[in-house]
Amino acid sequence: MKMACSVTHIMKDNEVIRMLKNQRAIIHEGILSDYDESQVVVFGIPFDGTVSYRPGARFGPQMIRNELDGLETYSPYLEKDMVDYNLCDLGDLPLPFGNTEKVLDLIEKEVDILLEDNKRVLAIGGEHLVSYPVIKAHLKKYKDMHIIHFDAHADLRDDYLEEKLSHATVMRRVYEQLDTGEVWQFGIRSGTKEEFQFAKSHTNMHAFNLEGIEQAIQAIGNRPVYVTIDLDVLDPSIFSGTGTPEPGGASFTELMDAIGKLTQLNLIGGDIVELSPSYDQSGVSTIVACKVLRELLLVLGDNK
Repeated sequence: MKMACSVTHIMKDNEVIRMLKNQRAIIHEGILSDYDESQVVVFGIPFDGTVSYRPGARFGPQMIRNELDGLETYSPYLEKDMVDYNLCDLGDLPLPFGNTEKVLDLIEKEVDILLEDNKRVLAIGGEHLVSYPVIKAHLKKYKDMHIIHFDAHADLRDDYLEEKLSHATVMRRVYEQLDTGEVWQFGIRSGTKEEFQFAKSHTNMHAFNLEGIEQAIQAIGNRPVYVTIDLDVLDPSIFSGTGTPEPGGASFTELMDAIGKLTQLNLIGGDIVELSPSYDQSGVSTIVACKVLRELLLVLGDNK
């Protein structure tokens, strides 16, 4: 049987070291391509060092790998099959504890390498702050990139308890990195008064639901788009396995519909974050995350 692609890059002494991580890579019939032939690469970012409420998102990538094998390769939502694309899993990025800035630097360097190799990247968190270095790396290559952000939380604080780097500040840091691109936010239903005021003049926020995707598609046109999905955009009745659940969220069908519409965009990368599997002992939240992963892989794989 052909094994899943499992080469992980880490930076040490300015040299690229490739480490085989077979025991941690996805073994799934739809994700079996070698790195060199792959169109889209997946890698895990097991970090939750700035989580403000319930930790555990660091275990998200591995739990997704454990459960993904029970999922069909074919998506009836998109009418596409994973076996028709070259998809590869690089395993989890080895990360140190206790040094957030070093972690973010390692993530950014990893994505730099992947983009230099002309790969499309789908990162699996981990907490939402891990999106920041992934997006920073993409902005070096795609200067006019737009961000589509699905989330329960605005994540637009300037700081959280005087910390500038937090999962509560990630979209504020992302906004500050943008050149001509814009941030489009959907499903937001939690944040400070200041965050919502900031959004009125700085982002395109569609609060409480996922309506407005068509407006974003029309405005963005063919410019490059990165999508970040904090899975707590879903209602806790569907997705309870997360660190900061917020009632009043989107249904699974609504999220599938929104992801399907992303096929109309020039999607060049993305991430899925904030699965904390231990808070849902049924395992349903992990299965939901797996299905979202499949749909995003197919949208990225279809982008020529």
